[in-house]
Amino acid sequence: MQIDLTGRNAIVTGGSKGIGLGVAAQFAASGANVLIAGRGREALDAAVMSIGKIAKGKVVAARGDVAVAADVKRIYEEAMLAFGKIDIVVNNAGTSRAGPFENLTDEILQADLDQKLFAAVRLTRLVWPQMKERKWGRVINVLNIGAKTPRANSAPTTISRAAGMALTKVLAGEGAPFNILVNALLVGFIHADQHIQAAVRAGITLEEYMAPRVKDIPLRRIGQPEEFANIACFLASEQASYITGTAINVDGGHSPVV
Repeated sequence: MQIDLTGRNAIVTGGSKGIGLGVAAQFAASGANVLIAGRGREALDAAVMSIGKIAKGKVVAARGDVAVAADVKRIYEEAMLAFGKIDIVVNNAGTSRAGPFENLTDEILQADLDQKLFAAVRLTRLVWPQMKERKWGRVINVLNIGAKTPRANSAPTTISRAAGMALTKVLAGEGAPFNILVNALLVGFIHADQHIQAAVRAGITLEEYMAPRVKDIPLRRIGQPEEFANIACFLASEQASYITGTAINVDGGHSPVV
């Protein structure tokens, strides 16, 4: 099966590194025009250059912080200026922040919700009317497996991600009559920038950081961004035309909940 996204226009938030970069690259290689959004200009420029080597369509970047409502609006407007319409949105931006509940302040929780939940709400709300009008759209919310199985000391991330899973189901029901398909992909351990940064903070190599985590993964390895991107690309395509309202684990079998 060959995925062809020719003529489709996509926004991928958190698209300059890791999973987002993998998704944006796969979309572009499949023919889509892609806008990647991120906070760092240098990383965005490098990503555009990298994706451009395999892209069949147009690749542009917009700098902004999706935790800020005004930045989300500007990212959308830049995408509309570049492409004229938006068919696909991948709400991917976010970091993993976790700790004991007693340390969870209002400010920490609100910041996490702004970056993950409200960013997805705001961007999807902007594209929704045109998707309804054309009766075609794809929204993919990137969450993590903690959304299904929140553990102790995992707030605020699992709280925000569980809310994102509920948002996915709500949107899927409302979008279905208009052929807007909304799904979530739940990340396990996949090579991503947040793990690289965590290893740096711990003063160890990425391999040393990942080693104790691999033992809990049935496939006994860390996933690659390309493997995640393959599923996102499928969900964005016509081939996934009867899939909506799902939350798919992309975790090598790690989650105990299907």
